[in-house]
Amino acid sequence: MLLYCIRHGESTFNAEGRVQGNVDVPLSELGRRQAAAVAAACKSLSADAIFSSPLLRARQTADAIAAVLGMKVIEVPGLIEIKVGIFEGHLREELERDCPDEFAQWLSGDPDYVVPGGESRRTLMQRGRAVLESIAEQNYKRAIIVSHGTILAAAFKALLKIPAELNPFTLENASLSRLELDGPRATLHALNEVAHLAGVGLAGRGDL
Repeated sequence: MLLYCIRHGESTFNAEGRVQGNVDVPLSELGRRQAAAVAAACKSLSADAIFSSPLLRARQTADAIAAVLGMKVIEVPGLIEIKVGIFEGHLREELERDCPDEFAQWLSGDPDYVVPGGESRRTLMQRGRAVLESIAEQNYKRAIIVSHGTILAAAFKALLKIPAELNPFTLENASLSRLELDGPRATLHALNEVAHLAGVGLAGRGDL
């Protein structure tokens, strides 16, 4: 199956520089324009289904695509973003001040570190791989996946057998990546395409 993997448009927390994780926040004004732009780009993809994280910022992006394609959105809870517990809802400077040890451990990139109340990057890789593989097992040839930057990057790493300690992928808001899954074989045909956002703008914010 060919999966068109889309990160949601800019959210209000992205615009403020806040950590989101599982906090359910909507798209910003820019994010809504980005969603419309990626929806227009999806017209040429000939997708058979649209799957989305149930978190609002992803669902609003998926709904924009569905409206253009005349399709329904299938929510998949496993597509939600990484859980980052006590970090959620806070600005970077707040984390540096209020929980410096935990924040430093997170920034170290340790794939097995678990933020209190959250999940590790390695666990996220396993979850991301499992959910994309489960979608690929369904009876579709091409599907659109609307999710979040960190889980999509983690899933790509797991499927491509990239070590958990490495973090080679960064996905922009409303970017499009093309991943083909054929049994145990995974091929990343395109990563972080953003040409469709010309004239709309990139958010320039972090993954979470």
